[in-house]
Amino acid sequence: MEAEAAKYIGAGLVNIGLMGAALGVGNIWSTMISTVGRNPAAKSTVELYGWIGFAVTEAIGLFALVVAFITLFA
Repeated sequence: MEAEAAKYIGAGLVNIGLMGAALGVGNIWSTMISTVGRNPAAKSTVELYGWIGFAVTEAIGLFALVVAFITLFA
């Protein structure tokens, strides 16, 4: 019974990684919007780095989700 409770606690703690990824994605997009608002000529350069940052940050969130599922169902 304690092992079952520990699995749920572990899966809940892994969700901290998902929260961090959500905050990171929001930070990336808000910074990109503010940068393009200040200098519209830099849109193409900033947009490329924005998409790369988004992909990397989202991948971290997906890794955390996979770890949560492994914790629950393994």
